[in-house]
Amino acid sequence: MNARVMLAAAALLAAGCAQLGLRGTGDLGVIVERGAGRLQVVDTTRQARTGTVAGLGDLSHASVVYSRDGRYAYVFGRDGGLTKVDLLRMRIDRRIVQSGNSIGGAISQDGRLIAAANYEPGGVRVFDSDTLELLADIPATWGDGSQRAKVVGLEDAAGSRFAFSLFEAGEIWVADLSVPRAPKIQKFANVGRQPYDALITPDGRYYIAGLFGEDGLAMLDLWHPERGVRRVLDGYGRGEQPLPVYKMPHLEGWAMAGSLAFLPAIGRHEVLVVDTATWREAGRIPVAGQPVFVMAQPDGRQVWVNFAFPDAEKVQVIDAERRKVVQTLTPGRAVLHMEFTPRGEAVWISARDDDRVVVYDTASFERRAVLAADKPSGIFFSSRAHRIGF
Repeated sequence: MNARVMLAAAALLAAGCAQLGLRGTGDLGVIVERGAGRLQVVDTTRQARTGTVAGLGDLSHASVVYSRDGRYAYVFGRDGGLTKVDLLRMRIDRRIVQSGNSIGGAISQDGRLIAAANYEPGGVRVFDSDTLELLADIPATWGDGSQRAKVVGLEDAAGSRFAFSLFEAGEIWVADLSVPRAPKIQKFANVGRQPYDALITPDGRYYIAGLFGEDGLAMLDLWHPERGVRRVLDGYGRGEQPLPVYKMPHLEGWAMAGSLAFLPAIGRHEVLVVDTATWREAGRIPVAGQPVFVMAQPDGRQVWVNFAFPDAEKVQVIDAERRKVVQTLTPGRAVLHMEFTPRGEAVWISARDDDRVVVYDTASFERRAVLAADKPSGIFFSSRAHRIGF
């Protein structure tokens, strides 16, 4: 190769690097701007916006998962849209509309498969993460086989498996996609009334579904699925009159602190504490309203809680060791979501009705930054790429 060709190649490489900003993705993330059908791409180190990506459809209940390298965000829209977004180029890489009503999704352990949970038609569809080619369609049929259930609580499990719940059927299914075009389904019936959301423990062992139709949770040991589904916190509200539920709690992103788990109680102004050694109730913590998200900082020392209407402007912080509320914050009206930076020195909180995201220091509780956003809801950082169940 002569000197002129080498210089030209070097110039092209430099131009390409400049276009991409020659940067990693570890401190990037997105804010869902549900009012605009748009993502705001943010830098968590600089606490600033780097750009926007529009044209993502109905984002009223959008969720996001990340490719293994953190470069691509896969956005699941409520209108059934599945969009692959390039965070470095800040543009849509691929987009399809895969159903009529979708509620979220997951990415496989090896990063090859994207699974979407659908209300309409009820079921799970699985796609190639690179091309978004449809690989498998799993209808959530139940009863006599003519009915389809809404799929909720779709989570990634080890070995190219996905676990999910069927709302109307009261069932949990585990789909093995080791051969993507020939999924193997294991079904667990009669797990409880109306499973509405689910989580998977950080070690990937337990899949736990919350039950809307009764007090309790359904737990499946993914290491030993032959043992079936076990009930946890069965009848925790026995003898008490629940309050009207204004917003369904979310279990994904649950709070693990040491050997304790902190979970929202449906229709109650309480956070439930569970001993994960025995999976029995270890206590209850009174809080300001009905919890929606109950999330632990990465170090597990504090647990942050936001609430349904009429207390949706508040966020409370629980000291996990003392099991008591130590701080109440008011980030703005209609707090919808919280996300911790990868090492937990800050938390980002969306306040939909004030069109802003507020960043707090988790040690001092001081406000660090405020970012304008159009009806922000979910906040998702690229560090999720390396966490099970996120």
